[in-house]
Amino acid sequence: MRILVVEDDDNLAAQMTAQLKEAGYSVDHAPDGEEGHFLGDTEPYDAIILDLGLPVMDGATVLRKWRAEGRAMPVLILTARDTWGDKVDGLDAGADDYLTKPFVMEELLARLRALIRRSAGQASAQLVVGPVQLDTRNGRVTVNGSSIKLTAQEFKLLSYLMHHEGKVVSRTELTEHIYEQDFDRDSNTIEVFINRVRKKLDVPVIQTVRGLGYRLEWEDDTPRD
Repeated sequence: MRILVVEDDDNLAAQMTAQLKEAGYSVDHAPDGEEGHFLGDTEPYDAIILDLGLPVMDGATVLRKWRAEGRAMPVLILTARDTWGDKVDGLDAGADDYLTKPFVMEELLARLRALIRRSAGQASAQLVVGPVQLDTRNGRVTVNGSSIKLTAQEFKLLSYLMHHEGKVVSRTELTEHIYEQDFDRDSNTIEVFINRVRKKLDVPVIQTVRGLGYRLEWEDDTPRD
């Protein structure tokens, strides 16, 4: 999952970026509204954390422009303005949720997980596909109850597929959502990661759709009464 942080406070941005990366996200950062608008308008993000009090272009303006341009990614706004008017203005501009500064990082992560789940049509923090379970709260992956150890990139790939269970996901889409903007992206490595994850899971949940990409689903062949 790929996140954009639009925040002009360098210290806060660094803290959020570090925590988000530790939680398994790929993270890009924009220090002002103009750059934030450009990235949000040209790059595919699974969610955006947007400060309202930004230089060059304020956050509410950025958000309204995104929505007017048809950009539908989940947006969590941050505001130091603890008034109902500012919160309502942000929500009316198209935000999906908000946090008032100062905030606890665990709450930010929990709200972000919820936004991403809802955007992908998932209701529970525990993603389950057949015998495979991924707990979005702690990043733990199990198969038939046994923990599976994945690298950071393998986890990002599996998490994206599990959030989009049953949908065909192309190599290009996976590449765009598991790598950061300045990373040297190579879609050919996706097949390497797919093969590694398949071997570690050791259950047939990742299907190759020839010429299109991959689909994560579980076909239960157990006879039914």
